[in-house]
Amino acid sequence: MSDSATLRFNNKETQLPVLTGSEGERGINIEKLRSQTGLITYDDGFGNTGSCASAITFIDGERGILRYRGYPIEELAEKSSFIEVAWLLIHGELPTEAQLRGFSGLLTEFQVLHEDMKYHFEGFPPNAHPMAILSSMINASGCYVRELTGPYDPRKFERHSARLISQVRTIAAFAYRKSRGLPIIYPKPEYKYTANFLHMMFSMPYADLDLDAAAVEALDQIFLLHADHEQNCSTSTVRMVASSRANLFASTAAGVCALWGPLHGGANQAVLEMLEKIRAAGDDGSRFIEAAKSGDGSHRLMGFGHRVYKNYDPRARIIRERCEAVLARIHRSDPLLDIAKKLEETALKDDYFLQRKLYPNVDFYSGIIMRALNIPVEMFTVMFAIGRMPGWIANFREVMDDPKGKIYRPRQIYTGSTERHYIPLGERK
Repeated sequence: MSDSATLRFNNKETQLPVLTGSEGERGINIEKLRSQTGLITYDDGFGNTGSCASAITFIDGERGILRYRGYPIEELAEKSSFIEVAWLLIHGELPTEAQLRGFSGLLTEFQVLHEDMKYHFEGFPPNAHPMAILSSMINASGCYVRELTGPYDPRKFERHSARLISQVRTIAAFAYRKSRGLPIIYPKPEYKYTANFLHMMFSMPYADLDLDAAAVEALDQIFLLHADHEQNCSTSTVRMVASSRANLFASTAAGVCALWGPLHGGANQAVLEMLEKIRAAGDDGSRFIEAAKSGDGSHRLMGFGHRVYKNYDPRARIIRERCEAVLARIHRSDPLLDIAKKLEETALKDDYFLQRKLYPNVDFYSGIIMRALNIPVEMFTVMFAIGRMPGWIANFREVMDDPKGKIYRPRQIYTGSTERHYIPLGERK
């Protein structure tokens, strides 16, 4: 197979190198295209553009494959934990016992916010969206780390990344308490990561939350399944901001803003709203499916299909099983789950959806689990952000450690007015 591609333009041929990834995917290297031909490429939405070379996550959307650092997501979901996977993504290998113990120790060390940050929370209105608070407070938290104001120091990266992973859940829990007018609950050093988050969310000063193992395991797995997903909108944003040499906290705060968009992080909330709409209409999902197939814009089937996956989202298979197990173990039935299963069963047998490769994605079930855990809808995207933090950090590190790194600066095809000249105000029509 040729290791270059030939571009013919204006009777001139240009050879462009072809790169091959470790899993066999191939891409044309156009770094020198403009200098050699005067041309740029145009790819609206970047659907066919490789913005970087990365060793973190591999996705094969046609075959429904997702691997973190080479490890199948199915194996990690069965055998690992969110914190172990966080180390894997950031450092490239599964941790030894000593490394995991040290990392957990750092998470405990940094889990409490600077006390002055309480006053920042008080400055937000009661109805402030938790994602707005999360982004703002991540940046504010970085202000209390003096080293972040200087150049990137790889020797301090492990401590900074641990601080961020630990404090993002504290900020999220405090944001929830603020929105409910509830007193702040501080973390406990004896609790592990996810258990501590649920404690800060739902305990009261006079009574600690009775932590249910099934609930803790379910939320930990949601975090794990969302830990990274290649060059999506928010991860690309983190890399873009990092390329300017902005610090870790500023770069990931930008990622939170990108994730906040309803086309990115709000999909599981949209699924739950759809299921509620179906239930309120007295439908088991059958009528809704038919209306969706007819092209009725008010009956859009949420939680099906994916920009990358043209097969069953591997995370959806895992979380579907976890969803049923959680509801069974906490002895809670949910009519929305019955509707969701009906929609899935129907869609997976219907040629309309099969021909369009509209399979359930991870958002289809994650909202039901979080609903069962009493996490409010406005916090769903925050849960996504907590889970995605290790992936953002790993991508930040790749940008910073690249010896050939340069600031990201996409080109454009200009479609505005050609040159024209200023007209005095009195002469304009």
